[in-house]
Amino acid sequence: MNFLKLMDVQHTYFTNSTATTALTDISLEIEEGEFVSFLGPSGCGKTTLLSIIAGLLQPTAGIVSLEGKPTRSNKQDIGYMLQQDYLFPWKTIEENILLGLKLNKLLDKEKRNYTLNLLGKMGLKGVESQYPKHLSGGMRQRVALVRTLATEPKLLMLDEPFSALDYQTKLHLENLVFETLKAFHKTAILVTHDIGEAIAMSDRIFLFSAKPGKIYKTFLIPEELRKLSPFKARNHEIFQTLFQKIWKELESLEAIG
Repeated sequence: MNFLKLMDVQHTYFTNSTATTALTDISLEIEEGEFVSFLGPSGCGKTTLLSIIAGLLQPTAGIVSLEGKPTRSNKQDIGYMLQQDYLFPWKTIEENILLGLKLNKLLDKEKRNYTLNLLGKMGLKGVESQYPKHLSGGMRQRVALVRTLATEPKLLMLDEPFSALDYQTKLHLENLVFETLKAFHKTAILVTHDIGEAIAMSDRIFLFSAKPGKIYKTFLIPEELRKLSPFKARNHEIFQTLFQKIWKELESLEAIG
């Protein structure tokens, strides 16, 4: 059984006078432990599709299931990490990372220890009593990742989580997130505009065309790259060849748009 399955998903936004189809004919399957990226021109519906998968938006047509059940019925199994960390500035780091557990009434001693231990593994031991304003952007994103992982979601949605960071911090966090998700055997979907990021982190890349958004091509990342960390993958000779191939496909799509 496929871990995540989408069948003939379509979504149309309606107003009093217009109907705009954002997505059409989206069918895909993702296996447990797989890391995939959604890549495509602006307006191709990548974030809309994430919201549908997360059960936050009901598609106009089609079926989305996680382990055979509709995602809207098991939203607690899905974690979200966004471009903004959305940490509460008036709460300490410890209070922020435990918030999801508290809201879902899952917080106990064991869960608290697990989450604080995870914070330490992220290189943030000792910041528990500090407030978000005391941390750098990269540190705040690591805190946001800990908060997301604390509830032990089965599926992680990463919506351009590194795009607001400087390049060096971005590369460091790519490695950290990649290694953390692989260690926990997590399934993840990354939405990004960055071709290099998609190649370096993914097992597969779904390239979308726009107006309406649909899957244009699927790229399977070669095994030689998939077994490397994102930083090392960027320095492999195959990386540049694949980058150029996807770049040309994306350029052709944007020219059509």
